[in-house]
Amino acid sequence: MKLIKDKEKRISFQEYELRKISYKALFREKISSEKKKEILKLLTKLPRRSSITQIKNRCILTGRAHGILKRFKISRIKFRELAACGLIPGVTKASW
Repeated sequence: MKLIKDKEKRISFQEYELRKISYKALFREKISSEKKKEILKLLTKLPRRSSITQIKNRCILTGRAHGILKRFKISRIKFRELAACGLIPGVTKASW
């Protein structure tokens, strides 16, 4: 369930990203205050899910939200299990 919601948030972010960037760029330009108010209205009408802060990294195997290794996109627990079985290429247990 949470994986589905996360995927929807990521799709929404992609849909509105360019629009949001262009509105912000227009807002920074030297234009009248009336135009700036119009642009602000457009920005506030964008859905909240279109924000990048709504996106949470999740484990692609379990859906766990905490302890995610960005490089592998899996949780630390699954990473340890898979590395111990030798299923992640190039990963070995440290020894010195």
